[in-house]
Amino acid sequence: MQKSKIKNAKVLERAIDFHGHLGPYLVLGILAGEFALKKLKCKKYFGFRVKVFGADKKPKSCLIDGLQLSTGATFGKGNIEKAAGKTIKIVFQNRTNNEKIVLKLKDGLKQILEVTKDKKDSELLAIALYKTNYFRLFDLV
Repeated sequence: MQKSKIKNAKVLERAIDFHGHLGPYLVLGILAGEFALKKLKCKKYFGFRVKVFGADKKPKSCLIDGLQLSTGATFGKGNIEKAAGKTIKIVFQNRTNNEKIVLKLKDGLKQILEVTKDKKDSELLAIALYKTNYFRLFDLV
């Protein structure tokens, strides 16, 4: 990973330390969590609930580790859960005012994610995604 060209490279380094490798779904989880915290004006760790649909198998389940890192939600605290679903959908709820947002991956992104074949491609895509604006990656529904 080329740190010099990545804004906030420490976030990705921490993610690799936690998850074991860098991949696109891990990065998508990080970005989705960051976006939700800002949008809902929640405090990290305890101020919200997260429910993730459609991320029950690898590599999609790596998204959950990214969400845990960026939001501080954990299965131990009971403020993150996963559920079955045909597509990835993430529901975030502010515990203080019950405001919710739902994020889905952009349709074109799904096709790009399916094309990555090896570790190098996966890492390069993850870095490219990390540099991408939230609104190019997620639909707010």
